[in-house]
This record gives sequence, C-alpha cells and structure tokens, in this order.
Amino acid sequence: MSATSDPASPGQGPLLQAVNDALATVIDPELRRPITELGMVDAVHVSDDGKVTVAVLLTIAGCPLRDTITADSQKALSAVPGITAVDVELKVMDQAQRDALKEKLRGPGGQRRIPFNEPDSLTKVYAVASGKGGVGKSSVTVNLATALAAQGLRVGIVDADVYGFSVPALMGITQKPTQVDDMILPPVAYGVKVISIGMFVTGNKPVAWRGPMLHRALEQFLTDVYFGDLDALFLDLPPGTGDIAISVAQLLPKAEILVVTTPQAAAADVAERAGAIATQTGQTIAGVIENMSYLEMPDGGRMELFGSGGGTVLTERLSATVGADVPLLGQIPLDIQLREGGDAGVPIVLGRPGAAAAAALAGIAGHLAAKPRGLAGMKLGLQPR
Repeated sequence: MSATSDPASPGQGPLLQAVNDALATVIDPELRRPITELGMVDAVHVSDDGKVTVAVLLTIAGCPLRDTITADSQKALSAVPGITAVDVELKVMDQAQRDALKEKLRGPGGQRRIPFNEPDSLTKVYAVASGKGGVGKSSVTVNLATALAAQGLRVGIVDADVYGFSVPALMGITQKPTQVDDMILPPVAYGVKVISIGMFVTGNKPVAWRGPMLHRALEQFLTDVYFGDLDALFLDLPPGTGDIAISVAQLLPKAEILVVTTPQAAAADVAERAGAIATQTGQTIAGVIENMSYLEMPDGGRMELFGSGGGTVLTERLSATVGADVPLLGQIPLDIQLREGGDAGVPIVLGRPGAAAAAALAGIAGHLAAKPRGLAGMKLGLQPR
C-alpha cells in the first residue's frame, strides 16, 4: 500500500506529513517563498519502500532555475528519515494556475500597481542620486544593498540609470529575468532582487530613448516586476536632475534621496542640485555619502587626493535649503579592492569585509537598517469592542 497526497490536504500518515513539511522548506529561488505556499507542488506519492515521487510545477517551461528547484527538493526530501529514494518530476503550470499564482502574489485580481505606494507598504525606498557621473554611485548602491541583505533584510535594486546601467555587472548577474505573462521575476544575487534595462539589451548595445520612454521603462519596472515584501528598495539613478529623477518623484513620492559626492568642492556644488530637487518634489533627503574621501597610506597616514570637506559642506547647504537636518552618513576611502570587487561582480562588503571601504559602507548600511519601517498613518485593521 502507498500514500498519495494533494498538497492542499496533507497529513495521510507520519511519513507523508514529514515529506510535506520538508517540501515547505524548499524556497523558490526567484520568488523567495516556499514552493508549497506558491502552489507549485502538484502531487506527492510515497511508496511502501520509502520512495517519494513529487511533481513540481514550474511557472514557465524554460524556467532558468529548474535545476536549482530540483536539487533543493531532492536535498530536503532525502533528509527525511524513512525516505530511501527521491524522484522530482517537473511540470509546467497551465494558464489557470499561473493566474492563481499572480493573484496570490499581487493581491485580489492580480492587478498591476506600484506596491511600494500602497498604504500598508513598509518598504523604505532610497533613490541614490549624484550631481555628476563618476562618483561611485552605483558601487555605493550595490554595496549598501548587499550589506543590508547580509543582515537578513529583504532588499531590491532598480537600476534606473537606463543609459549607463552597470548594476548587473557589479552584482555578477548574467541571468535574464523570468517572464510569467505580464509579470517579471527579477534575478537574485547575494539575496538581492535586481532589475535593470541591461538585462533586456543584447551585448553592449546602447539605449537611445527620449523622456517618455524612460518614464515608461521605470514605471514598468515598478509595476510589472515582482519584488515581494521588501524592507528596502534602492534605485540607482542617473546623474543630475533629469527625466528619471522627476519620474521617481512622481512614481515613488515617498522615496528618500541619498546623495553621493566626492570631497572636491566642485563636486559638492554639483551634488547640491541633485539633493535640492527635494524642495520641488516634496521628497526627504536621507543623507549624504562622501565617496573617495581619502587614500590610506602604508604608514597609516591619509592622502586626500580630491580635497576634503565636500561632504560636510554639502550637508550644511542641503540642511539650509530643505529646512531640516541632513546628516553625513559616512566617508568611504579610496580602495583598489572596491574596484576589483566591482570588476569581479563581488561587492566588497561581502568579498573583502575587512577592507576600510567595506567597513565604511557597512557602517552606512547599519545606519539605514536602524531606521524603522514606520507605522504612522497606517490602518491596523483593529475594531473597538
């Protein structure tokens, strides 16, 4: 006699229950939720001799992480006492099952919307801006995101620098997003969900779009890409105060601005404009990050290649402009290991955590992690008795 179970009605014997419990520990690598919760377990069969056969439903036929799902399922089931063999069969969801999945992920009706604007969203959204290019904004974005993810937070990145996209390379991502009808599942690297226009272009082909196309691309990233419930979302903005900066203010009015500058006075002057846009958009400035602050010398001294004080001057000017305290969140030294990590697709906070630049970045990430996800103004669903 053998036991068979539909995932919706477990409990037909201790061994079968143990098998279903094991499957509940298998996490879909793209959606980051248990495959049992997502309705991906189609059937489970346990024979008298301890062989278990499980049918797992993939979202699409060409699922790029099918091997990962198979391996994780086999590993989880093989660890169950009494199981002698494991056979994982992969099937593909039909349209009705995909519609049910989208509704589960997006909410009733599976409607397209920007979830970070919902009244019950607790996601902290940070728009990483700079006045000019070449100040290390993308490297800062990637390292802050991965540092937060390493602390156990749920983090995502939108590479909004459409013309100068670089986040996929800095994260070592070569995988394409998975398309489930009109829903896009972003690749995951170092625990961070990432979307970039660079994942949709061939080779190093340039993107030549005008303003309306840029707005539409950003809107699609925010509505069609499924990030799930995030603790923090970072947007790597292009330099300056152009179309994308304005679109972010329109599409994500609660986003806080992180301004990246170098110590040079001229760079701080330009960066001031990137932060001062908050006075026109009604956004908040989360703080200033000074990159390339100094070079540590072998004798322990510091060489200030780009001058000094730019970050402090910028915080003072922005504080006066917006009428609120704008803190200097940290100063990141020049570090060849930071560049090497970017070239290798391994953020320095993970690859070389003992480096001075990694310590500075981790400190900034710790400051951001300490900011609570506010409940002010939210409906808690409580009724007086």
